[in-house]
Amino acid sequence: MAPASVTSTASNYELEREDKKRDAAFNKVLHGKSAQSRGGLYAMRGKDAAAKKEAVEEYFKHWDNKAAAVETEETRKARRDEYATLTRHYYNLATDLYEYGWGTSFHFCRFAHREPFYQAIARHEHYLALKMGLTENQTVLDVGCGVGGPGREIIKFTGAKVMGLNNNDYQIERSLYYAAKEGIADKWGATKGDFMQMDLPENSFDAVYAIEATVHAPNLQGVYEQIFRVLKPGGVFGVYEWLMTDKYDNDNLEHREIRLGIEQGNGISNMVRVSEGLEAIRAAGFELELHEDLAERDDQVPWYYPLAGDWRYLSGPGDLFTIGRMSWWGRGLVHKFIGLGEMLRVMPKGTQKTADSLARTADALVAGGKQKLFTPMYLMVARKPKA
Repeated sequence: MAPASVTSTASNYELEREDKKRDAAFNKVLHGKSAQSRGGLYAMRGKDAAAKKEAVEEYFKHWDNKAAAVETEETRKARRDEYATLTRHYYNLATDLYEYGWGTSFHFCRFAHREPFYQAIARHEHYLALKMGLTENQTVLDVGCGVGGPGREIIKFTGAKVMGLNNNDYQIERSLYYAAKEGIADKWGATKGDFMQMDLPENSFDAVYAIEATVHAPNLQGVYEQIFRVLKPGGVFGVYEWLMTDKYDNDNLEHREIRLGIEQGNGISNMVRVSEGLEAIRAAGFELELHEDLAERDDQVPWYYPLAGDWRYLSGPGDLFTIGRMSWWGRGLVHKFIGLGEMLRVMPKGTQKTADSLARTADALVAGGKQKLFTPMYLMVARKPKA
């Protein structure tokens, strides 16, 4: 008879394999062939209605009738316990809307004076690569890679070989589609996995980065420990982390409403403060080399201006359409358009509910930014000791 520990490990492996098979089957039914076609609103039309309904119900059961005024530690724990399902279904619902409104790099950025939106997005990615010291042909892990926008940009900027880790099959397929389309499939790969229990060898990557992704973890120390394990000794980890600032007061109802609004519209189970993030990365074993809240830089243009729809900061006519889709009035138009699509049955039920949730979280993000309660770009660069 095998030892109990071996039996337990084998059982866990079988459960994980079954989960992956189940997720892959659900992905195939829900998304059909849309992973290999145009994204955005066009892709939304190709979803299976029954599977979409299931995804909507599974995601919103964590949020409906759970307002900040009645929030308890038990409700937050329930979300943490189901972080993987929560995140996976969130991106099943939100990915096409993200691509429509934001492009293929799902993150915020700083803006220089009159800097075009997509140029600023790329510069933010370049800055992380620069601070980490990424170089050509290094083996790099992108934790929570989305549809691979940042990974493709970092490949082009540094020449590194990047592998994405993601627990959402649809996003993995989208990332591979884009890499092939852009002629960099030899430098990009993506694998299905849970970043809280990475099925990757120890000491296997020269560098690891995460851009606004590890916030989905039920606790930051746990995901940072996994990143520490797969890094080679002397390897570097860089992250743009979503954190509440230390001005956040959980006993203040307005503050809690802002935090909960950000969490609900972004599939986040448990967002914490800056001090807790710094404590987590050190507790994971890293030597912290650099940390800074880039949202606190004295920039003329605030990071949240696209969501606020502040036309004063437009770089020029080229950004009118891009920023217009993200602004409060652009979100209102999408609400009406998708509502009409559901009524005419050309879009599956639940699409409007997802779009409305994203719209509400945009308001919470702006409020959190203006009151300096929240940052989407707390930069930490840390190193795994060589010995």
